[in-house]
Amino acid sequence: MSESVLIVGAGNGLSASFARLCHSNGMRVMLAARNIDKLAALAKETDASVVACDASDPGDVERMFVNADESIGTPDIVVYNPSTSARGPVSEIDKNAVRDALLITCYGGFLVVQEAAKRMLARGTGSLLLTGASASVKGFANSSSFAMGKFGLRGLAQSSARELAPRGIHVAHFVIDGVIRCQGSDGGNDGKLDPDAIAQSYLDIHRQHRSAWTWEAELRPWVENF
Repeated sequence: MSESVLIVGAGNGLSASFARLCHSNGMRVMLAARNIDKLAALAKETDASVVACDASDPGDVERMFVNADESIGTPDIVVYNPSTSARGPVSEIDKNAVRDALLITCYGGFLVVQEAAKRMLARGTGSLLLTGASASVKGFANSSSFAMGKFGLRGLAQSSARELAPRGIHVAHFVIDGVIRCQGSDGGNDGKLDPDAIAQSYLDIHRQHRSAWTWEAELRPWVENF
C-alpha cells in the first residue's frame, strides 16, 4: 500500500509544496487547517482529503486522527506547521494573545505528536516532522511569544526524538532560518527559501536510513547570515 501523509496547518506555502511532492510520489494526502475553504484548489490538485481542525483543541485533534484513520490510514508522515505570535514589548504585550500563541505553536504540536505516536508506535514506523523557525534557537526583541512557542516546539521535538526513535519513529525538527518565497514568485530570487526545496528536504529526511537519522536540520538561503 502507498504511503500517506497528514499535513497539519496546511496553507499555500510550504504545506502546498509538500502536498504536491508527496502526491507526485504516489502518497495519499490529508490536509488539515482551521479554515478549509482555502484548501479547495490544493485538495483537488493533490487528490487530498480535507479536515477542519484547531490544533490547540484536544477534541479537534483526536477527531482529525480518527478521520485520517478512516480516509488515508495511519499516516506514515505527520507534518506540524501551525504557529502564531503576539508582537510587542514584553512589558506591554497582551497576556491572552501570548497564551493563545503558545497553545497553537507548541501545545498543539504536543497534541498532534501524542495522537500520531499512539498510532505509529503500534505499527513501529513513521515520521513526525515539526516546522520551527529562527526563533526556535534565538529570541528577538518584541517577539517573546513567538520565541517561547518555537522554543517549546523544539523541546518537544528533541524529547520526543529521544523517546520515540529507539522504537522506530523518526522525529525531526526543521529550523527555517529565513523568509520563505511565495508560491509563483521569481524563482531567480534565491535570497529567500524556495518552498519546493524545503519540501524536498522534508521528504529526504523522512526517507533516511534509520542508521543515520537526522533529528534537526537548519535550512537557510546561502545569503542568510547565521
